Amino acid sequence: MLKKEDTNVKAENNDGGVRMERIPYGKYTKEFREEAVRLVVEGGLSIPEAGRRLSLASSTLSNWVRAHKAGKLSEVGGKYKPLGEKEMELARLKRELAEVRMERDILKKAAAYFAKESQRGAR
Repeated sequence: MLKKEDTNVKAENNDGGVRMERIPYGKYTKEFREEAVRLVVEGGLSIPEAGRRLSLASSTLSNWVRAHKAGKLSEVGGKYKPLGEKEMELARLKRELAEVRMERDILKKAAAYFAKESQRGAR
């Protein structure tokens, strides 16, 4: 399972949509970096696609892939101390809440669309 120790927070826009905000200097576990690189190298995903799926900047993932090819991926991020259990749980819950909000927004829009379509069909 992928674990990412930074806190990506999604906040609502004025139009009700969701935008991604990144707290600077994200800290990623060694396992997360390895899995992210594996998605690109072995999984056949492009760097931008894998970055979108993981809420990760393409440039960061590109740096990891480059380090992996040079055999230095394990050295990346060595100067950061890992977050505690509570911080990791909080980050996970924030990501989960943001995802649920995004799903809710999509369902609201779909419901409004189909309600409008069913009114057109009833005429």
